Amino acid sequence: MEVEIILIVILLSLGAVQGLVYGVIFWQSQGPNKTSNRILAAMLFFLAYRLIVETMLLFGLGEYDIWYHWMIDFNWVYGPLIYFYVKSQLQPDFRFQKQDILHFIPVGIQFILSNFVRAQNFYWDGRHESLSWMGRWAYIIWMNYPTMYIIASLLIIVYSFKAGKLLNQHSATIVNKQNKIAWLKRLVFYFRLYFLMVLGILMVDWLFFQDFEYYYFTRFYYYPLFIGVAVLTYWLGIASFSRKDQIPKHPRPILTTEKKDQLQTLASVLTRSMEEDKLYKNQELSLPILAEHLNTKPYLLTNCLKTQFNSKFNDYINEYRLQELIRLLKEEDNEKFTLLSLAYEAGFNSKASFNRATKKHLGLTPSELKKQITGKG
Repeated sequence: MEVEIILIVILLSLGAVQGLVYGVIFWQSQGPNKTSNRILAAMLFFLAYRLIVETMLLFGLGEYDIWYHWMIDFNWVYGPLIYFYVKSQLQPDFRFQKQDILHFIPVGIQFILSNFVRAQNFYWDGRHESLSWMGRWAYIIWMNYPTMYIIASLLIIVYSFKAGKLLNQHSATIVNKQNKIAWLKRLVFYFRLYFLMVLGILMVDWLFFQDFEYYYFTRFYYYPLFIGVAVLTYWLGIASFSRKDQIPKHPRPILTTEKKDQLQTLASVLTRSMEEDKLYKNQELSLPILAEHLNTKPYLLTNCLKTQFNSKFNDYINEYRLQELIRLLKEEDNEKFTLLSLAYEAGFNSKASFNRATKKHLGLTPSELKKQITGKG
């Protein structure tokens, strides 16, 4: 094996091992940032998997043998994972919602297309006629061009901008921004910068240097780019480790008289909207949606909840939902309905969130709450 190949194997392997080791550490973490750490662990696992695949290819494994059908690409998942990692770091009580699954549709499409393209080898007998027109063109576009890598780079760039927007919204309301915010901005910046470079190289080579032998994207820069991925994986694991249990601290702002009046007015409007419009019954209600309904900015609404109600968004909304649930339980006409269906009617969107809210705010389990209100288990 040539010296440069040995060097590439070592570098890719170091990145893969680092990703796997820190991925296990973050996944097993039980600290205050459990959800955030598991999102980071997933990202490290996917990066490590990609590096392992490339290392295997250097040893000739995966080139139309049994491994070929197992080595599926998942690089369209990195962008959404970066975005949700940042989001979960900024919101310690972050939980995935049903609509969040939409962000992972691209990786589902990639998985389906990769399997479809690989399946064409079962029909290929050396002649174009042995494949359907769809199978032939899917194979050409998927394997003979850097299609997967261009889309992956675009997704990472787009989601890094979305994450950057979140960081800008929170930077004014988090005390230790020199630590937490600065770190997250570096993470987003390095991934965006690297994959902007990757996208540029791919596009220039594809548009100006492509030839007939452009097969499976094996160009002169192919492994150097993956060495960069290994470096990012190595850095991400080390740099994240010391921060895995940090929680952003929000300040107690010193408010001017004008600001106090503004927040008090917003508090009155918010209370009226809750009590008259019953906005809390909307299962998809979020901070941005509520802010838009009140014709205000999300950060102002957050400040209002903190200074006027000494509460966070989820806690504030869940208290109203629990009050509504108690009211529903007291009505005899509702005895025919299950407790969970009444919880959904009150605005809760899952059994898990309902259970957490009753335990946190009332110190009771749902069944204990029902028994206390109705006298029935």
